[in-house]
Amino acid sequence: MSRHPFERDAVISGAGQSEVGRRLNRSALDLTSEAALRAIEDARLTRDDIDAVTTYPGGYASVSHGYGGPSPHELQDALRMDLSWHMGAAEIPGQLGAIVAACMAVSTGLARHVLVYRTVTESTMQGQAGRTAVLETGDGVAFGMGAWLQPFGSVSAVNWLAPVAQRHFHEFGTRREQLAQIALVERANAADNPNAIFRSPLTLEEYMSARMISSPLCLFDCDIPVDGSTAFVVSHMDTAADAPRPPVHINAIGTRLQGRVSWDQYADLTSMAAAGASAHLWSRTDLRPADVDVALLYDGFSILTLVWLEALGFCAHGEGGAFIEGGHRISRIGELPVNTDGGQLSAGRLHGFGHVYEAVEQLWGRADARQVPGAEVAVVANGGGPIAGVMLLTAGRR
Repeated sequence: MSRHPFERDAVISGAGQSEVGRRLNRSALDLTSEAALRAIEDARLTRDDIDAVTTYPGGYASVSHGYGGPSPHELQDALRMDLSWHMGAAEIPGQLGAIVAACMAVSTGLARHVLVYRTVTESTMQGQAGRTAVLETGDGVAFGMGAWLQPFGSVSAVNWLAPVAQRHFHEFGTRREQLAQIALVERANAADNPNAIFRSPLTLEEYMSARMISSPLCLFDCDIPVDGSTAFVVSHMDTAADAPRPPVHINAIGTRLQGRVSWDQYADLTSMAAAGASAHLWSRTDLRPADVDVALLYDGFSILTLVWLEALGFCAHGEGGAFIEGGHRISRIGELPVNTDGGQLSAGRLHGFGHVYEAVEQLWGRADARQVPGAEVAVVANGGGPIAGVMLLTAGRR
């Protein structure tokens, strides 16, 4: 039996991404196949080498609204793969759970090379049928959590996370001018990312005067729906000797679920599930926050990035506003570069997998103009509200 955390048996050996853009009107299977083949080629493998597939959320009938790509069955058939194991599910720790499942598969001997993918077609879905097409309550029938929210007009995640920002402002004196720095820094980073959706400069004045979406979150606090797919090959570390380059090691994961599984009834509304996942991460590694060279932190809304900064220990709880004030610390040349590709606020919402892709690019030193010199340790945090997951990735060391 392994004497080290199971995730250290796994490495990322290849990464690929499809075309990413607004209203591409391409099928989810088409985008996924493109990303998958690129990831396999990047790992210098063939489809015959892939013996397992994992994805989030699975692409089955219960998943719609442009959030779910094809099921493992569909991709297996399209690429004619012979699989020993597969999994697609939404009930895993945040979107990163598909990568965690891949690590489990290689650690337990179920597979040697696992293809992991995440696909969204939210922009095309929204373009065809309007914003209600991508909302859980878009059909007018409230169910589950929506039964308690929709009657009051709370139908979108921005409505559920605005109270987190409002509470943070109330308890700790955080200001909009401080929160704005996440959007401003990400837009500046996007200028050096040719694949980013929005690359033109964004000023503080433009941010402060932008249309309010759900107070205190304005238009620029919200991520950008896109179409695209991201794929990785997660391999057993024993295959590293045959890899085309030193692989990216998965040093630690954080998946802890604690407290109430709720957007608005969590005990501490300013921390959410990020607190448990972060504590779990640091309990599984000797590395510390000071060792992190680049942070790719979930930014479906800007407040989530601030919450992750605190939960991961880059600053004390409640001090996130002061930590990011002016944007210097989190800029690409600052002490903690954050979302170096422009994040979901400027590069586009790939539901967190874009963050993993950017982390891998940084650790392989192939991020071109946005490269952080000497990046060897990256943290990738995904999710917010009731679920969260986080990973620590390293270059050249387990």
